[in-house]
Amino acid sequence: MSSPSHVADTPITDRNALVDVLASGEKPADDWRIGTEHEKFGFRLSDLRPPTFDGPQGIEALLTGLTRFGWAPVDENGRTVALLKDGASVTLEPAGQLELSGAPLIDIHATCSEVHAHLREVRAVAEALGLGFLGMGFQPKWRRDEMPWMPKGRYRIMRDYMPKVGTLGLDMMTRTCTVQVNLDYASEADMVKKFRVSLALQPVATALFADSPFTEGKPNGFLSYRSHIWTDTDADRTGMLDFVFEDGFGYERYVDYLLDVPMYFSYRDGVYHDASGQSFRDFLRGALPALPGQLPTLRDWSDHMTTAFPEVRLKKYLEMRGADGGPWGRLCALPAFWVGLLYDDTALDAAWDLVRDLTLTERNALRDAVPRQALATPWRHGTLRDLAIEALKISAAGLQRRARVNGDGQDERVFLETLIEIAESGQTPAEQKLALYHGPWQGDIDRLFREFAY
Repeated sequence: MSSPSHVADTPITDRNALVDVLASGEKPADDWRIGTEHEKFGFRLSDLRPPTFDGPQGIEALLTGLTRFGWAPVDENGRTVALLKDGASVTLEPAGQLELSGAPLIDIHATCSEVHAHLREVRAVAEALGLGFLGMGFQPKWRRDEMPWMPKGRYRIMRDYMPKVGTLGLDMMTRTCTVQVNLDYASEADMVKKFRVSLALQPVATALFADSPFTEGKPNGFLSYRSHIWTDTDADRTGMLDFVFEDGFGYERYVDYLLDVPMYFSYRDGVYHDASGQSFRDFLRGALPALPGQLPTLRDWSDHMTTAFPEVRLKKYLEMRGADGGPWGRLCALPAFWVGLLYDDTALDAAWDLVRDLTLTERNALRDAVPRQALATPWRHGTLRDLAIEALKISAAGLQRRARVNGDGQDERVFLETLIEIAESGQTPAEQKLALYHGPWQGDIDRLFREFAY
């Protein structure tokens, strides 16, 4: 979840300006970049509890400590709630989950170096504070009411609104972590094709990255409980966006979707104005109850775009949102998977051939079944594992053709190895942890924090 947008306060006077925002994301292929984001759970080494915002072991102390690496603090009401440096940011999710939103970088080697540098910095500061960090999709030990809340205005508004529209929205806010990648498009047609391919294949990513099998110290019956949570968060702003596959889909249709997503807030002069449940269409007419007579700005629109949570999200780029958070190696694997599929024309065509005849029913059936069954989800004459293996082959070939090599002469396929191992074995990270829980750990969830921390 983003901090306030830094887009200019240019007033919006008509719907075409909203369409133009999406069109302005078009870039020639030589200018395509890769932006990788990931979230992680902090915990106190002494008792494994999540750190609060305040105090000597608090999240604000961690952010302050990171400034010694050149990060500039971002304040809200006099408190440090984020950091900025070189096109990247470090922000806080509602319960203090720490997020790196990486800079737009040229290849997976660069984005993986960025991830490693960030995690080294976090570990250096966290160890001195007696903190550790864990990459998973769902908080494995603590109850919702044991999670802290960060002092950010937008989260107060969302916290009040979520229980009105679903039963798991507060869990989404406080107890989930993800890794995602943001990718560019050349034209409206290119965006449409990439959107359809990535939306149809998003259950494959969810399955490969499934890593949230525990709730409050016990198995929860899911492999990706984080993915399940989105099914009962807020139906107005989540899901598989079936209209993306309809004839005529493009920027205008996505704008219409966003206009029908209820608002959360408008950020004006350092204040979050509660507009929860209100209509951006009314805002365009100067009839928003929260700000009567005022018109939206481009910053309002940019902020509003971040409050839709579908499996793939369009802003001025496409965001792949289906994966659970995980350890260092898988943070680099997700961008590799999608770059291989979407940034090579031959691979994109092959990926589209793989999914173009999936029906609406099949796409939604995969989405609904994957949280529990992951790679074992039935798919046509086999399982989703078969589709994952084919998608990984296409991705690897795409990365090979990109031919972006590191100092050791390795191309970007090296980052797919962990996913290929998962697909070939058929055992997801969640199933690996469940085997440890029922075996050597003898039901002791605390072992997870010791053995899987960054």
